Amino acid sequence: MRAISYTRATDVPGAVAAVTNDPGSSFLAGGTTEVDLLRLDVLRPNRLVDINRLPLADIEDRADGGLVIGALARMSEVAQAPGVVERYPMLSQSLLLGASAQLRHMASMGGNLMQRVRCSYYRDPESACNKRVPGSGCSALEGVHRGHAILGTSEHCIATHPSDMAVALVALDAVVQVEGVKGTRTIPVDDFFLLPDDTPEREHPLTPGELITAIEVPPLPMARRSLYLKVRDRESYEFALASAAVALALEDGVIRGVRLALGGVATKPWRAHRAEETLLGQPADEDMFARAAAAELAPAVTRPMNAFKAELARRTVVRALRTAVALRGET
Repeated sequence: MRAISYTRATDVPGAVAAVTNDPGSSFLAGGTTEVDLLRLDVLRPNRLVDINRLPLADIEDRADGGLVIGALARMSEVAQAPGVVERYPMLSQSLLLGASAQLRHMASMGGNLMQRVRCSYYRDPESACNKRVPGSGCSALEGVHRGHAILGTSEHCIATHPSDMAVALVALDAVVQVEGVKGTRTIPVDDFFLLPDDTPEREHPLTPGELITAIEVPPLPMARRSLYLKVRDRESYEFALASAAVALALEDGVIRGVRLALGGVATKPWRAHRAEETLLGQPADEDMFARAAAAELAPAVTRPMNAFKAELARRTVVRALRTAVALRGET
């Protein structure tokens, strides 16, 4: 048994300084993933800095219609917040579909952004995993990879990003606020998640000791009729095989605005830029939806066990777009 020290932070600068000055330490919020990885001996911090008493749990409605969500706001609180339910239903739905009720009550918004992959090889200290031990190899390439990614992969890692909430945030162009010893900075959420390339161990552009303090969600009128569609093996507490966050703006049956992001199929929450470009200015019909889905999945790299994901993702995109049109009262 390894000894781990524990510190409870009382303010943000103190928390940042504690982790910055001790590279072997890490922040502890809800702990719904971190504690599991400690028990598995996957994470081996020398010290845990508990940040749960920091004043970072507010959910603020902005005058311009946007939101500022504190990093320590719990998933269940955000999912039920009136401003989220009314103005960003895709975010509310992604939170409700993202975990069991018990986990939603514990898990924080910032922790959800920082959660680690569910790849079984990453979670097995005896298996080769470049995320856990850089340069050791990727067991999933020739192993069991049914749930692994088909977009954004590299020869070093094909682990799927697990978050549902982050998919909605990417579609909404959210911004992550972080605090470090050099002050405050903001990171567009799409840039907050890094592709594995040849450094899969680096998942975020954070410097040691930087702490997520809030998530800014800009106003987006068309998000009021948005949705999050999740396809999985079972309807209760399961990770996505494919998912889609969608918002549409329509005018006389023509798509004037679109936001689309995919989950369950990529190494990061996947903004579907190719599909969006295909759809803009085009009629909102099944043919265009299928063409957009095909364009987005064209670069997919599949393997024997996860080849089904390409077609599943295409169908998920089409179904989500069809449902978004129905939500807007147009056919």
